[in-house]
Amino acid sequence: MHLLANRMTTAPSLLVYRDDPESAREKGTVLVYHGLGASKDIQSSDLVNLAQYGFLVVGIDNVGHGERRYPDFDQRFSEENPKRLENLLQAVLETATETPLVVDELAQQGLFLPGRLGIMGISMGGFITYRAVITEKRFSAAVPMLASPRWPLEQSASPHHFMNEFYPLPLLSLTAGADQTVPPLHTREFHAALGPHYAADPARLAYKEATGADHAMPQAAWNSHWLEMVRWFERWLTP
Repeated sequence: MHLLANRMTTAPSLLVYRDDPESAREKGTVLVYHGLGASKDIQSSDLVNLAQYGFLVVGIDNVGHGERRYPDFDQRFSEENPKRLENLLQAVLETATETPLVVDELAQQGLFLPGRLGIMGISMGGFITYRAVITEKRFSAAVPMLASPRWPLEQSASPHHFMNEFYPLPLLSLTAGADQTVPPLHTREFHAALGPHYAADPARLAYKEATGADHAMPQAAWNSHWLEMVRWFERWLTP
């Protein structure tokens, strides 16, 4: 397995692939966004896990994380900070907003083929995923995990306000049924509301919920969700 720092001007990234990037991009290139407090390097085992299926995996440091960690990170995201949630959503929005520039740079580097670019994110990264696909239309599949398309604080940028921007993107949402951090209700409702938009090709929309699992999922539930994600990308990215 190969792990290679990719110095882009837009965002710090880590390339992970099994044999060589050329053959991996034939399988499909997947952008991966991590959770709050993590980084592309902390998440490297997940990146390797996905790359072992043959994909070219691009781990990204979210805004304020990893190589661009906020100097006041601990204070900014402290449970005692009344602006914690506002700060989190701001970082989500900034990361999602730069995604088209990230895709531009990956295209210039020849790191994905048309029709074979996917995006996934876990927790905070899932929030980023829902938002990024609204404006970046070069993704051919998306898998937000343990996240919600409906932001709190009545944010106008919340993805649930943009129902018309998702179809025909193949979208698989993965949640945990007993998640106390990001309850699955809003994601469930979102998929129900999206259904009519996908009426022409309902196979492009899927929702999977791990019954009884919390945000820190049991290993068996995590493995099941992970395999669902892999199958989704294999279905929609790989010819």
